[in-house]
Amino acid sequence: MDADLQPLLLRIAEALERLAPPAPAPPDFSGARLFRHEPQTGDFHPAPDYPLALESLVGVDRQKGRFVENLERFARGRPYNHALLWGVRGTGKSSMAKAAFMAVAAQAAELKLVEVDRDQVTSLPALFDQLRARPEKFVVLCDDLSFEEGAAAAKALKSALEGGVSGPPANVLFVATSNRRHLMPRAHLEDRGHLAAAEDAEEEISASDRFGLWIGFPPMDQATYLAAVQGYAAQFGLETPGLDRRALQWAQLRGGRSGRVAWQFIRDLAGELDRPLPL
Repeated sequence: MDADLQPLLLRIAEALERLAPPAPAPPDFSGARLFRHEPQTGDFHPAPDYPLALESLVGVDRQKGRFVENLERFARGRPYNHALLWGVRGTGKSSMAKAAFMAVAAQAAELKLVEVDRDQVTSLPALFDQLRARPEKFVVLCDDLSFEEGAAAAKALKSALEGGVSGPPANVLFVATSNRRHLMPRAHLEDRGHLAAAEDAEEEISASDRFGLWIGFPPMDQATYLAAVQGYAAQFGLETPGLDRRALQWAQLRGGRSGRVAWQFIRDLAGELDRPLPL
């Protein structure tokens, strides 16, 4: 009976193999330096190089120096820390992370940047495991990270950074930007009962402790704001009378000063003068 069943079982196995989806092709990181990860499909979508030069960012020299130093250590295979860039909005956290990566990657061809959406933090452990076996080195960037959905995202982040029994991947540096040092909104705690809020707070704050490098971005004063405007104007040849006065008026209309506000003023000025800009 076994001999009679063997051909039938073989045909069934072959049919099942034909019906099974083919194994996904390994990702190709050779065509770009920046990628965006799609967790639903596991795809890595290439993106153009970030065009803003690191030297264009003013008022954050201390932050640039500390972040670049850590990034260069990672690129050289030396000990490094995962980095949390936190501070008020518009101070250049995301721009600095991408511009610094481009500056260091120019000297390290194996360095790649993968951006993940803040709503997909729970996919980080799987992503890190996927990247672990790759020969490249990856900066994984999550912009505007916060734990709006509770402790589940914090647990996933901790799991990714700690790496479970196999340890964290040696070829991954995780960088997050956030307006909050502890990655969670105050209302997120106040809406719960005291015990649940306390437990979730401990879970979420402990996630921020996994970042060995915290870099703060304070509000921008007037002198630094004008220096940013003047630097951009000089870099792109945007000469106009009363530049400082117009820039201050622009900031007043926007309700504050920041690197983002300075760049938006420069974009408006470039449009007025009919000049191209890289972004």
